[in-house]
Amino acid sequence: MNLLRGLHDVSRIAYAVFFFYKYEKHLQNLSEFAEKEDWDYKFADSEFDLPVLYNYIRYTYKKLSDEGKIAVSLDGEFACFDTGLVTKNQEPIYAFFSKNKNPDKEPWYFAQWARKGDYVLNKFSVLPEMAHYFEDPNDLVFDTRLEIRENVEHIIEENKERFPEPFKSMDLYLLQTIFKGALDNAKMRVKRSYKIAIPQYYRGRMQLLLPICLSNPNKADIALTIEKMDGFYRASTILTLDMAYNNARQIARPDKDWLQP
Repeated sequence: MNLLRGLHDVSRIAYAVFFFYKYEKHLQNLSEFAEKEDWDYKFADSEFDLPVLYNYIRYTYKKLSDEGKIAVSLDGEFACFDTGLVTKNQEPIYAFFSKNKNPDKEPWYFAQWARKGDYVLNKFSVLPEMAHYFEDPNDLVFDTRLEIRENVEHIIEENKERFPEPFKSMDLYLLQTIFKGALDNAKMRVKRSYKIAIPQYYRGRMQLLLPICLSNPNKADIALTIEKMDGFYRASTILTLDMAYNNARQIARPDKDWLQP
């Protein structure tokens, strides 16, 4: 088995993955083949069907290519990668490609989704590993000993369009007041239960997501991202719940009650 590490080859496989013929049909097949999961947005429209799954496969591939985990068969005729998803029987699912015989097209084309025991994967002496997102498991857990620092004015001014209505249309000062109250509640909540913080992977770093409840203390309206610095957490931005779920799902399906699709 060979692993493609060159950016040129990797980028061409990426094109084949994400612009293959009838990609909506293949994503639908994957959603039915894999363990049952909701892959749709709940709060926004998307130009893609199954947008969470589309982004999951796209960014999983990018991470795998960065890690050199795209496998090529010894004869150079086939390629595959581990999607990180499993079937209903908990068997890993791989994306399987064949070499394109047309020299004017991309060198690889998508052939099928294959479970680990599928005959087609016998073409690889060793199957590639899953994407790896963290070195220290402590990065996945909120450290209740550390404070959270934030610049509320900057966060809101830069991301006001991500607030749901009626908050998006509010006077900036009023919104800042409401947001500060919701942020204080989120800080107290995560101090009482560190499990409230959900990990996400963004631009090569682990971050945590906190629920911001603007109108109902039991229902999140947006998510706040915090990033561990040297001795404290820095609040960096806010995300819509669809955006937050997209980012969190890259690592694992969130099982928390406040961030569900």
